[in-house]
This record gives sequence, structure tokens and C-alpha cells, in this order.
Amino acid sequence: MEKYNEKALKENYQNACQDKKFCALVKKLGLKDEEAMKYTSSLERTLSEINNCSNCSGLIYCQNKLEGHIFYPEKQNNSVIFSYAPCKYEKEAQTSEKNKPTREKELANASMADLDLTDKKRIHVIKWLKNFYDEYDRNGKFKGLYLHGNFGSGKTYLIAALFNELSKKRVTTEIVYFPELLRNLKSDFDNFADYIDYLENVDLLLLDDIGAERVTEWGRDEILGPILQKRMNNYKTTFFTSNLTLDELEGHLNTNKYSDDEVKARRLVERIKELTEDMTLISENRRK
Repeated sequence: MEKYNEKALKENYQNACQDKKFCALVKKLGLKDEEAMKYTSSLERTLSEINNCSNCSGLIYCQNKLEGHIFYPEKQNNSVIFSYAPCKYEKEAQTSEKNKPTREKELANASMADLDLTDKKRIHVIKWLKNFYDEYDRNGKFKGLYLHGNFGSGKTYLIAALFNELSKKRVTTEIVYFPELLRNLKSDFDNFADYIDYLENVDLLLLDDIGAERVTEWGRDEILGPILQKRMNNYKTTFFTSNLTLDELEGHLNTNKYSDDEVKARRLVERIKELTEDMTLISENRRK
């Protein structure tokens, strides 16, 4: 049986060697016949995929087993290792994706010096942020901002610009997308306590897009309430962005419309009012 397998390998290899390209690949890898014989089928696959690529005009036309990649060999010591090497179209796609602006990149690079001052509807917010920057003292009792308005008006970007400027003064800041925060906390109980403690004590905290989450008693009473209470007790400045007014947010937080829920929702909104100044931003949708 073993002699039969060896004979079959040798025959397959000899047949493959009828192809000049196959021989050239074996020579390029520096393989002896005894070594190359073990990898005949894999080397033939490599040649097939190289041929596919030579006639390909884009990723959507890719005929290789793994789209955008070639099954390519590399000699390492006394063996041959095959891996998937990206083709030129895949490399272009990866570079494009890497350079594509993302929300995180935009917020990380937000600067007060680059804020658009041509939109008069934003000027009152920008003035407030500039005044906050000029007067902020991490040891003082400073109210944050509850900034609400239409989708895409740049609420988060404006506050991110302020945070980035103050972080240069070694003020600790954190921007948390509130719906995602609740999802992450549910799935990461190991770090739950440490992260809540961090959110309760960071100098400046932005709870972004509050009101977009699916309200549960757990998220409202065990997460949001304690964070706000602790920050209020410790005089930590807190910011919020939302598409809802405070009155609308109170209705949103009232999960069951029972009297007890009404009290809990109203209590949370009262905490937000103590922590912030309420401001509206109605402007063009910049996400377009």
C-alpha cells in the first residue's frame, strides 16, 4: 500500500512537471524532486490561482477559493508552508478601508480650532464650549451640557472637540455611546465593576445618544442611575447628547408607565438637570 502511494505521488509529480510553469515554481522555491513531490497538488493549486489572477479585473470576478487571495508557498527550513497572500485588488481594498474616515477617527481628531463657524445655528453652542474651556477647573463644580437636537447636527463632534482640547491639559475624558455601553456591560461581567468605577470617576464623561437605547429596568436603575448619582456626589462634570428633549427622555425612561416607573424616570431626569445645562442644536444633517 505504501509503495503504491509513493508510486502514485511520483506519477502525479511527473505529469505536473510537463508544465513549464510548474517546473519554474519548483525551481524558484529551491525544491528537490523528492521534496516537491509531496506538495504536487498544492503547487498545482497555486499555479491555477495565479492564472486566475492574471485574467482577473476585480474582486467581484475572483475565482480563487479565498476571495482576493492566492494560495502561495514559501520554503521554511526543510518544509513548504502555504498561506493566503492578498492580490493587488485586495490590497487596494484594505488600504481604502484603512483610510476611510470613521466616526472614531473623526471624534479623535476633532479640534475647536476647526469648528465650522459659518452655521449660525451652532454659534451659541460653540460659545458655550469656548467659555467652558476657558473657565474649567477640574477641582471646581462645573455643570456639563445636555445637548439635544436633530440627527447629524454635530452634537457629539462639538463636545469631542472640547474634550480633546482639555485632554491636552491632562484632564481625563471619556466618550461612551450609551446604547453600546449597556450591550457591552451585559457581556463583560468580569470587568463590570472596574469599568463602572471608571465611568463614575473620570473628570469629563459624555454619555452619547442617550435615549437611543432599549430601556430596561436594569439599564436604567442599575447602570445609569448609580453612575449619575456618584458623579453628582463627587462633582464630576457630565455631558449628554440626545435626539430627545428632557421631557421626551423622561417619557422614554418610563418603561412600564406605572407610577413607580414614572418616579424613577423623573428622578433620573432631575439628576441630569442638576448635572447639566440644557441646550438645543437644530442644524443641517452633516452626516449626509
